[in-house]
Amino acid sequence: MEQDTSTFIFPDYTFGINRQLPFLNADWQTFPGHYLLYASSGAFTLDVSDRRWLLPPQRAAWVAADVPVRIQAKAPVTSSSILFLVGSIPTPDFNCRVFSVTPLAREMILWAMRWDMNRKADDPAANRFFASTADVCLELAATAEQFWLPQVQSAELRCAFDYILSHLDSPLSIEEIAKAVHVSSRTLARWFVEEAHLPCGQFIGRARMLRAMELLVTQEMPVIDVSLSVGFESVSAFNHAFRRFAQDTPTNYRKHHKPR
Repeated sequence: MEQDTSTFIFPDYTFGINRQLPFLNADWQTFPGHYLLYASSGAFTLDVSDRRWLLPPQRAAWVAADVPVRIQAKAPVTSSSILFLVGSIPTPDFNCRVFSVTPLAREMILWAMRWDMNRKADDPAANRFFASTADVCLELAATAEQFWLPQVQSAELRCAFDYILSHLDSPLSIEEIAKAVHVSSRTLARWFVEEAHLPCGQFIGRARMLRAMELLVTQEMPVIDVSLSVGFESVSAFNHAFRRFAQDTPTNYRKHHKPR
């Protein structure tokens, strides 16, 4: 597990964070600098405010300094992230922004890992490179990704969310979910619209696609098994839904985004 930031003393310069973790189950925390979170292998989940993001190797997140976040990983993951000293780069005009990582950005992030927290603070090459990496990634962050799930405050709707996420491999109906959380289907439908700002069916569909994206880049399972794991009985129906959501086929998505 990563070091608890409440007891960790950060140096007063920008540095890379390159760690291989068997899993990560961190609580809510803040960072004293602007945090570029990137998994070069595996996938993080990132909770910020009212949203949960999936961060496989094709996406990264900019998190502004002192913004509360929760970072988790259920399976082995490699963190190739950067903590930028406040004042060393332009302050982001957002709390958190998730963006697509281009091949150039990926290589720059990985190259930056040579300068960890034990580097020399006055290393001009490191400082120039970190500044250039920030410029590239902040430009990419101007176009935000929309692959997120909502977070809610009420325990009742969280129970519904948990039930859905643990049953994505089976057919789901609002009646079944309502019965599992002991409310009427009408009440549950209202909760989704009022709290999650998504209809129940749209939440289920988005959750299926995000789980599929995670499986495609973190597992070796055939596409047909991925489709079954997210509740589709036919590969053709899965391919159609995935293309509509991700603007790509599952096979191409895996080819383009799975770490080499």
